[in-house]
Amino acid sequence: MAELDRRYAQGTAVGRAEAIDQGLRAYMIRVYNYMATGVAITGVLAYVIYALSVQQGAGGLELTSFGSFMFTSPFKWVVIFAPLAMVFFISARITSMSLQAAQMSFWIFSALMGASISSIFLVYAGQSIARVFFITAASFGALSLWGYTTGRDLSGWGSFLFMGLIGIILASLVNLFIGSTALQFAVSVIGVLIFAGFTAYDTQQIKEMYYVGDDGSVAGRKAVMGALRLYLDFINLFMLLLQLFGDRR
Repeated sequence: MAELDRRYAQGTAVGRAEAIDQGLRAYMIRVYNYMATGVAITGVLAYVIYALSVQQGAGGLELTSFGSFMFTSPFKWVVIFAPLAMVFFISARITSMSLQAAQMSFWIFSALMGASISSIFLVYAGQSIARVFFITAASFGALSLWGYTTGRDLSGWGSFLFMGLIGIILASLVNLFIGSTALQFAVSVIGVLIFAGFTAYDTQQIKEMYYVGDDGSVAGRKAVMGALRLYLDFINLFMLLLQLFGDRR
């Protein structure tokens, strides 16, 4: 009888482990699907805004009236800072939102980010943007996979990465006034390393957020928040690599 009880307990433990593994896999796939959809929305909207903003003139590409409104009028500051405001809004309200509201907020944020970075098509050649995008995607995939599968505890990276992020933000603000190309290059290189670390760190943190007992709404909101974190890692990594390797027009 004791032997039967022991085997039953072992079978139950194995069954729970398999359920957790399948649930975790489905949860992470959901996170990546949200994140990939957000990146797609950003890319499509950025290109559409660019296409509506330029026209062929006698001296090459010229801004249309819509382009002037988007990129040279005071409205450009709204375009630049709207995604930041949306990130703060989502982070503050995510726990009280319905799943549908959380999803919609993430799609709106992705669209705002597309508007915010659409100017890259004015600065960099399209082929160069595509090349850097695929480099970013490959690097991000490898780093995220490592963060998911490694047995190493990356929780200690958090404070170091955050301090590094604050450092590159402050250096970027200083460089707005001094305009040093050397400082900009250093910020880009260090920034790539910081967001490479964040990609692995956030992936592990998102994985550890999973709890088999969460209901559908809670798990869905966690997936949206995880997708937002990975999305920000991807976009920042892409923009920094573009500054390093992009071919300017």
